[in-house]
Amino acid sequence: MQFSLNAKSQSNNLIHFYHVAGKSKKLQFCSCCKGKESRADVTQQFENEQLEASFGETVFYRDNSEGHQLFVGLGDGKVSAEQLRELASNIYKKLIAERVNDIKFSLEALPFRDKASGLGALVEGFVMSAYTFDTFKKKPKKKKPDLQVDFTSKSNNATMKKALEDGQIVGEGVNFTRWLGDCPGNFMTPSQLAEEAKTAAKGTKMKVTAWDKAKIAKENMDSLIGVSNGSDEEPRFIIMEYRGAAASKKPICFVGKGLTFDAGGISIKPSAGMEEMKFDMCGGSAVIGTMRTIARLKLKVNVIAFVPASENMPGPSANKPGDIRKARNGKSIEINNTDAEGRLILADALCYASEKKPAWIVDTATLTGAMMIALGNTHTGFYTRDKKMADLVKKAGEQSGEEVWPMPLCDHHSKDMKGHYADLTNLAPSRHAGSATAAAFLENFVEKDIPWAHVDIAGTAWHVGNRQSYAPSKGASGVMVRTFVQMARNHK
Repeated sequence: MQFSLNAKSQSNNLIHFYHVAGKSKKLQFCSCCKGKESRADVTQQFENEQLEASFGETVFYRDNSEGHQLFVGLGDGKVSAEQLRELASNIYKKLIAERVNDIKFSLEALPFRDKASGLGALVEGFVMSAYTFDTFKKKPKKKKPDLQVDFTSKSNNATMKKALEDGQIVGEGVNFTRWLGDCPGNFMTPSQLAEEAKTAAKGTKMKVTAWDKAKIAKENMDSLIGVSNGSDEEPRFIIMEYRGAAASKKPICFVGKGLTFDAGGISIKPSAGMEEMKFDMCGGSAVIGTMRTIARLKLKVNVIAFVPASENMPGPSANKPGDIRKARNGKSIEINNTDAEGRLILADALCYASEKKPAWIVDTATLTGAMMIALGNTHTGFYTRDKKMADLVKKAGEQSGEEVWPMPLCDHHSKDMKGHYADLTNLAPSRHAGSATAAAFLENFVEKDIPWAHVDIAGTAWHVGNRQSYAPSKGASGVMVRTFVQMARNHK
C-alpha cells in the first residue's frame, strides 16, 4: 500500500462522507461531494430506507462521469480516532473488493478537528487492514491490488507529513508483531525469535543481544532454564536496547513472555485447541514490535526490552509438579503446575530488568485463562499498585485506541502465592482470581522502589476480528504495540 500527501491528486476516484444531520434526520454530505447525480441517488436510497447512513456503511459507484465514487456513512457525523481506524478498514475492504487501485481522500472532508492525528489514525487503519499471513502457502491467495491512497490537504505541512509517516510506521509495527505470532511453533522457535529480533533492529540505532542456554545458566536464571529443559529447543534471553536520549536519563523497560509453544509440560494441556499455543509468545512479539517501532520513530527516550524465550514441552528433563526452582534474585519457587510456566520465565527477566534501575517496568504476557473469562477479547487487563503507573497505562490506552482495564492487586493475592516447601508457589491453591494471583507472583521479582505494571493479553492477543474490523478474522492481533509506543512517547 502506498500513501501520498499533496494539495492535489491525479486520481479521479474520490471518497465522500455522508451523515444524518440534526432533528430533521436529513442527509448531509461532505464539502468535496460535488457529484449531484450520485449524491441524489444516495439521498433517494436513504429516503426509501434502503440505506441507514450508519457508521461505516458504503455505497460504491463505478466509472461514472467523475470516476469511481465511494460514499461512506458516518452515523451522526461525530467520530473518534479509533473510529477512523475502523473507517479506514471499511474503506480499504470495499476498494479491494471492487478492484480499485487508487483513491483520492480529501482531509478537508474529514470530520475530525485535529487533522494531523486524524490522518495518523487513518493510515494506521489502512496499514493494519492490509495484513495477511500467507508465508507458508505454496500458492498464496490472489494478490490484492497495490492500493494508492492520495490524501489531499490544504495543510500540507511538516506536521501532517510526519503524522502520515508515523502512522505507517506504527501500523507496520503492529503487522510485524502479528506475523511473529502467526508463525508456527516449528519455525518460530526461541532461536528463530532471537534472529527475528536482530533483523528488526537493522537500519535503526537499536542493539540486540541473545543469550544462549549456557549464558542463561551462568546468569543464574534457573527458573527460565527449568521451563526450557522439557524441549529439544534451547532457550534464548533476548535483550533489545535503544538509546534515544542522554545517557543520564533512566531507561524504561518492557518485558515480554516469549513462550514460542506451550504444550503445558508434564501438566499437559488438552489436545483441543492446543495449536493456538503458538500464540503464547505474543507478549514477547509485542515487545519486539514495540522496540522496532520506537527505534524507527526515533523517539527521544532510552528503552531496554527483555524477552525470555522458551518452549514448554513434556520431555524427559521437564519440570515435574513438586519440583523447586530458584529465580535470579534467590527466591525459591515450588512448581505445583508446569503449565503455569509463563510466570517462571518472566520471573528471571523481571529480576534482570530491575537491576537496570529503570524509571519503570511493564511486562506483558498471554498469562492466564482467568483473564479471558474476566474480560473476554475486548479489553486487556493490567495490574499495578502504583497510581502514576496506572494513569500512564490508561492514558496511553486511550490515546492509542486500545481498550485497557485496571484490575485489583492486593496483599490477599500475595498471601495466596506463598509456598509451603519454598518461598513461593507458582500456582495459588484456589482457581479464583487466577490472573490477580499470577500478577502477585510476578511482583516478587520487581524491586520495591521501581514502578511496575503487569499486562495480561491472554484474551486480546489473537482472534479479535469480530471486535476490530482492521484486525484479521483469525490470528494474532498485535495488541499493545500501539499502547506501549504511546507510553514511550509520553515518558518524560
